[in-house]
Amino acid sequence: MNSFKPLTGPIGFYPVVPDAAWVRRLLGWGVRTIQLRIKAADHDADEIAWEVRTAVAAGREVPGAQVFINDHWELALEAGAYGVHLGQEDLDTADIAALCKAGVRLGLSTHTPAELARAKAVQPSYLAIGPIYPTTLKVMPYEPVGLERLKSWARDAAPYPVVAIGGISLALMPGVLACGVDGVAVVSAVTLAADPQEAARQGLALAAQARGTQAGSVG
Repeated sequence: MNSFKPLTGPIGFYPVVPDAAWVRRLLGWGVRTIQLRIKAADHDADEIAWEVRTAVAAGREVPGAQVFINDHWELALEAGAYGVHLGQEDLDTADIAALCKAGVRLGLSTHTPAELARAKAVQPSYLAIGPIYPTTLKVMPYEPVGLERLKSWARDAAPYPVVAIGGISLALMPGVLACGVDGVAVVSAVTLAADPQEAARQGLALAAQARGTQAGSVG
């Protein structure tokens, strides 16, 4: 299998949002890597297709945008999406070869060393590791990874970029970023914030600060 295209820019602060309106809003606030994760139970098929098309179109309007569509890979392909994010179970059903041939960037979720090894074999654009902390947003059959294991697994994920996800607040971001990951995905830190725009600004600043620290420590 051919490897998936690499990302065109850094990951950094990576909000996961429920609809295209949030994608457009965050792009306007300077966020460049965003994942659309639609709750299928809340929408019919036509609504989901519209959300995917609208999110993809919003990303195309912004230079440097990396908009990923969670799960709905067929709709993402039809819309000409920049990227798709899939779970482990999707590896059994998604047409991975078609996604690769189309030039779509691919992110894959992992929760254990075995899943990490399986995902690496696909040669994706990035690997997500989680949940880092306990989360109430999704029922997870996996125990939290924690920071020490995250450091080790992030090294094992090389040469692929790593995104940490799961229970990460803005306050916890610096500690997670210090584990050698390339990005931090947040779910409620922006969408449930009292001031989402300020939360996005803080998240971007924390990611930029971590990049500067890592760059300064090289060599």
